Amino acid sequence: MLYREDRRGQKISQLGFGCMRFSRKGSAIDLEEAEKEILRAVELGVNYFDTAYIYPGSEACLGEIVERNDLRSKIYIATKLPQYLIRNQNSIEKYFKEQLLRLKTDHVDYYLMHMLTDIDAWQKLQGMGIEEWIAEKKASGAIGQIGFSFHGNTKMFLQLLEAYDWDFCQIQYNYADEVSQAGRKGLKAAALKGIPVIIMEPLRGGKLVSLLPKEAKQLIADDPEHRNAAELAFSWLWDQPEVTCVLSGMNSIEMLEENCRLASSAGPRCLKAADHELISRIKLAIDANLKVGCTGCGYCMPCPKGVDIPGTFRCYNVTSTESLGNGRHEYFQSVALRKETPFATQCVACGRCEAHCPQHLPIINELRKADRVLRPWYYRAAIAVARKWLFGRKGKETTDE
Repeated sequence: MLYREDRRGQKISQLGFGCMRFSRKGSAIDLEEAEKEILRAVELGVNYFDTAYIYPGSEACLGEIVERNDLRSKIYIATKLPQYLIRNQNSIEKYFKEQLLRLKTDHVDYYLMHMLTDIDAWQKLQGMGIEEWIAEKKASGAIGQIGFSFHGNTKMFLQLLEAYDWDFCQIQYNYADEVSQAGRKGLKAAALKGIPVIIMEPLRGGKLVSLLPKEAKQLIADDPEHRNAAELAFSWLWDQPEVTCVLSGMNSIEMLEENCRLASSAGPRCLKAADHELISRIKLAIDANLKVGCTGCGYCMPCPKGVDIPGTFRCYNVTSTESLGNGRHEYFQSVALRKETPFATQCVACGRCEAHCPQHLPIINELRKADRVLRPWYYRAAIAVARKWLFGRKGKETTDE
C-alpha cells in the first residue's frame, strides 16, 4: 500500500474504505461480511475509513467491528456532521455524541461538515458557534482534524476554502468530473493552500465501469497494457500528487484485493503520455452522447438572474450519458439546494451568456429543455419542500412558474 501525508504529517493510505456500501443481507448490513472485508483491508494496509451519520447502519457497524477486533489504534475514522439537520449549537453536540456512541470511540480522527453546497451553509453554522465548538473539541482531543465534503460548483468551493482554516476537504472528482463540481481547479487550489484532498466517487458510483458506451469499452479492451476501466480511473487520480486519498465503496473481498493491488503500485506521475491520450479518447466517447456541448468553462457566468448555467447543463448531460434518474439526483444534490435560487426558469433571455459562450451554444433554448427534463412537476414539489425546510420562506423560488 502506498501512503500520502496529511497536514500533520500522518500517513494515510492512498486507498480509503468508503463505508456507505457495506455488504448487505436484504436491507440490513451483513456484519459478518463487512467484518471480513474490514479486517482484510487493514491487513493490506488500508487505514482510512470513511462513514457518515446518515449512512444507514454504517457508523454502528464500523464501531462494532473496530471494537471487537481492537483496531482503533490501527486506523483513522472519518465521519460527518449532518449540517443540513442542524438547528442550533445544542444539536451539533447531540449529533456528535450520538456518533461517538455508535462508533464506540472517544474521538474522531477526521470530522467533516457533510455535503456543503455553498458558502451560506457554512455561514449558517458559523452563526450557531460552530468555530468555537470545533476549537473546544480539537483542544480536548475529541476531534483530530476538521474538514468538509462538497457538492456544488467550483466558485463556491473556492469560497469555502477561504472561509476557514480547514485541515482537509473531500470532493467528487474523476476524469468525467474534471471541470465540474470542485474540479481540477478546486483540487489545485486546495493543494496550494496545503489542504489534503480526499476523493469520493472515483468511478461515479460505478458508472465509469458499468455505464460506459460501447466505443469506450472497446478502447479499454484494446489497451495494450490490458487495464480495466476501474484501473484506468483510479490510476488517473493517483497520478495527481494533489490527491491524498481515494475512497472506494468496497463490498467484496475480490474488489478489495484488486483495489489494494492497484493502490500498491500507482503513485504520482504513474501515467505516461499515451495513457492520458487513451483516457482522453474514452472521455470523448462518453461525451459523444451529450445533450449540450457545454465544457463547463464558465464564460457564460455570472448570470445576472442567478441561473447556474454550467451546473444545469452538466446534470442535463448526465441524463444521457448515464441515466435520467442520475441526472435528476445530481441536480437535486449539487444545484437545487443552494440558498440562492439557481433555476433555469429565472432566465429572462437577455442573451448575455450566449454572447460570451466560446462554443456558441443556444443557451437560452437549451436551458428551457434542460429544466423540463431535470425538474418535472414532482421534482419541483420535492425541491420546494426541501428548500423550505432548509431555508424557510427565503428558500422559495423568486419567479412565477
